[in-house]
Amino acid sequence: MQFLLQPYPFYYKGRALWKLAGILFVMTLLFSYLFQPFVVYTPEHKMDYFWISVIHACTPVLIIALFSLLSISARREEKWNVGKEILLVLTFLFLVGIVQFLIRDLIYDNPNNWSLRYLFEEIRNTLFIGSLFAVLLVSLNFNRLNIRNIKNAHTVNVPSGRPDRDAEVTIFIETEVKGDDFNLKLDDFLFAMADGNYVEFYLRNGGTGKLVKRITIKELESALTPFPHIMRTHRSYLVNLHHVVTVNGNAQGYKLQLNNYDGTVPVSRQMINVFDAAMKHI
Repeated sequence: MQFLLQPYPFYYKGRALWKLAGILFVMTLLFSYLFQPFVVYTPEHKMDYFWISVIHACTPVLIIALFSLLSISARREEKWNVGKEILLVLTFLFLVGIVQFLIRDLIYDNPNNWSLRYLFEEIRNTLFIGSLFAVLLVSLNFNRLNIRNIKNAHTVNVPSGRPDRDAEVTIFIETEVKGDDFNLKLDDFLFAMADGNYVEFYLRNGGTGKLVKRITIKELESALTPFPHIMRTHRSYLVNLHHVVTVNGNAQGYKLQLNNYDGTVPVSRQMINVFDAAMKHI
C-alpha cells in the first residue's frame, strides 16, 4: 500500500506524452506482429496480418491523443503517485479495449463482430496483456528514478549559511492590475507559485507571509533575471536558492525544504541538472 502512495512523474502532457505514444506504438506493433499473443483465424482477415497489427498499434496512440486534452494543475501534478498512475493506466487500457472492439468490422469478416462476447474478449485481452506490461514498467521506472534522484540529491551543495548580500535589495514588481504593483524585498522572498493567471508569493515570517498578485510566472522570472540565485525549478515555481535548507530526491525529481516554510517545493526532472549547477555557485 505504501508503494502506491509514492510520488510518480506525470507524463501525460507536452513532449513526454507524444514520446510515450511513440513507444507504445512500436511496442504494440512488435508484440502483436511477432508474438501473435491470441488466436489468429486467418480466413476472417480482411487484410494482411501486418496491417492488422499496425491498426491495433494505432489504437493506443488515438487514446493518447485524447489524453492530451487532460488538464492538470501544478499542485495536482505534485501529488501524482504510483496508485494514481496505475489507475489511469487501467482506465487507458479499458478504453483501448473498447476501441479495439469498435474497429473489428474494419479488420475481420465475422457476422458476430458486434456481439457482447467479442466486446468482453477485446477488453479482457487488452487489460490482461497491458496490465502485465504496465505493472512491470511502472515499477521499474519508479525504482530507476527514485534511486537516481535520491543519490543525486545527496551530492547537491547546500551552503550552511545564507548570504546577506540581498538584505537591502528591493525589486519593484509591476503586476497586471493597475495600482497593485509592489516592492519585493529579495531577502524575504522564499518562492513563488503560479496559480492560473495569478502568482502566489511566499515570504519569510518577517515579511507579510503570503501575497497573491495578478502576474504570470514568466513575467516574474523576467523581472528577477538579474539575480541568478532565483530560478525556475518547475514550470510553476520560482525559488530563491539562498533559502534552501535541504534537498531530498524522489521519482518526480527533488523536493526542497526552505527557511521559514513548513512545506516543500519541487524541482522537476527536467530542471535537475540546471538546479545542481546553480547550487554550486551560491
